[in-house]
Amino acid sequence: MFKKRGFIFALCILALVACTKKEEVQEETKEQVVEPEKVEEVVEEEVVLPYFAPFTGIGSEVEMKQRPILVTMNNHPLARPQSGIAQADIVYEMMAEGSVTRFLALYQSEIPETIGPVRSARDYFVNIAKGLDAFYIAHGYSPDAKKMLDARVVDNINGMQYDGILFKRSKERKAPHNSYISKENIFVGAEKVGASMEINKIPPFSFYDSVEDVKIGNPATSVSIRYGSGTSFENQYTYFPDEGLYERTTAGVLTKDKESDELVKLSNVIFMEIPHKTIDNAGRQELTLTAGGKAYLFQAGIMKEIEWENIDGLLIPMENGVPAKLVKGKSWISIVPTHPGIEKMVNYLP
Repeated sequence: MFKKRGFIFALCILALVACTKKEEVQEETKEQVVEPEKVEEVVEEEVVLPYFAPFTGIGSEVEMKQRPILVTMNNHPLARPQSGIAQADIVYEMMAEGSVTRFLALYQSEIPETIGPVRSARDYFVNIAKGLDAFYIAHGYSPDAKKMLDARVVDNINGMQYDGILFKRSKERKAPHNSYISKENIFVGAEKVGASMEINKIPPFSFYDSVEDVKIGNPATSVSIRYGSGTSFENQYTYFPDEGLYERTTAGVLTKDKESDELVKLSNVIFMEIPHKTIDNAGRQELTLTAGGKAYLFQAGIMKEIEWENIDGLLIPMENGVPAKLVKGKSWISIVPTHPGIEKMVNYLP
């Protein structure tokens, strides 16, 4: 009996000692826990570059002294996809004859190695080039445009004088959809005609510091326009918020560069309503570029009803009497005839 009680007593003592040691171990463990040091988050300051590209607003470490180059680019279905289209700072799209549109591709911040197909000039193309003080490139001309080019209204080279010399024909396509010019030959041509290639006129464009600053306007993630009754010149612009950019399609096909396969990505999509008049049986147009009028501006998934003005020969989007702020990057400007007008031709979805 006493032995049994002694045995039980011994077990209790051992259990008590074990618990005490466990508590001591836990206490030691608690004492050994080291709280991690709070590391302050280092916020890198945004580098402010000293210069910027005048037509895109994008910062640069060097001064952008390149004179703008304006190329009449073919937009016939047989001319697509075009070469050098994705590198243009601005593309102006407008009717050449009937419902067929052409592009005026403006290059300043970067110049691609190959541009084309190059197509013929119109008098209002020449006037736009003059307003930009651009070195103008075309292959062919309307009668009115020829008079202006012969009078050297703008510094220019034309494929009619330099076909096979500065302008090369592609074997992949048939004329008149196969005339191309290289970056090298642009500068060779400028030297031939004694044209300076240093910028002399800075456009009065205004830019937001960030795409996040664009707040006021109607939500619009998709916008479309159709020139004529068919789908060959039906264009759609779709906004992708992750990139803050628009992609473009024509007749349901993404607009991309033939040489690099790079998609055209735009920060600003602009529509300007301008008076048009058909002047001959070929359907050639006369545009009143000095009129000013209605305009739509699409940027950052937002649509704004604004106006446009001709300021010293430049077609400038305006808001409340001052140049409308653009998102930094590339822009596409579509010229819309007053009849049927911008409200009927341009459609957008929130």
